[in-house]
Amino acid sequence: MVRAVLAADPVANCMVSARVEAAGLDPWRLGGELWAADFRGVRSGRLPGLCFSGPNLIPLRGNASALRAFADRALRRQRVCSSLVGPAEQVLGLWEELAAEWGPAREVRPDQPLLALDELPAVPGDRLVRPVRTEELDRYLPAAIAMFMEEVGADPCAGDGGASYRARVAELIATGRAFARFEGGEVVFKAEIGALSRHVGQIQGVWVHPAWRGRGLGTAGTATVVSRLVNDMGRTASLYVNSFNAPALATYRRIGFRQVGRYATVLF
Repeated sequence: MVRAVLAADPVANCMVSARVEAAGLDPWRLGGELWAADFRGVRSGRLPGLCFSGPNLIPLRGNASALRAFADRALRRQRVCSSLVGPAEQVLGLWEELAAEWGPAREVRPDQPLLALDELPAVPGDRLVRPVRTEELDRYLPAAIAMFMEEVGADPCAGDGGASYRARVAELIATGRAFARFEGGEVVFKAEIGALSRHVGQIQGVWVHPAWRGRGLGTAGTATVVSRLVNDMGRTASLYVNSFNAPALATYRRIGFRQVGRYATVLF
């Protein structure tokens, strides 16, 4: 039943689908819990509400009563997630239930177009963009940190000196999901495939070095990653972007992305 819900919208549910496909439903292996709003619904063949609770809180499906049930469960313990993220209607509805206890948020991003492309990009890729090699971690990591601070507004190295973030980036590199163009040993473009399910790859962390912006590297580099997903991996390429980021939206539309939904994010 959970897998049927995830399969109903593979683009919107990619982050959770990737986890379930890799680890199953056991919370220890999944790295979090899947909450159903009404277990009687599961027994009757319906699942009116579904939410993943882990490093991020991701409500995937649920009406107002389901979101209240998720909020009640979340409030039984101290907040451990770094954000709420997912389909905008569910995220914003859940945040209304949680804000009095968990607020104020550091930032609420209520309108993030969810984009997808299931064919080759409409623009040429950058032949110099390639998967990052394991031994290039130390050269790649400063660009990843710069991107994170620019996009999220927080230092990913805070708390544990960067050990957790370094391990996550190293994992992306080891699995062939980090891409970059190097010039003089320095990263001038980067992007990653953050979540990879059987059907969808979600691109994240698109970044161009400030000194190299305005030269089309973001467009061509992202097109290369899209081609890798669509042509080599047989997946739909997806990503989400802030609605106020007009240059990024224009870039992705030029590549051929179309909007298929709307995300929202609440950052703590």
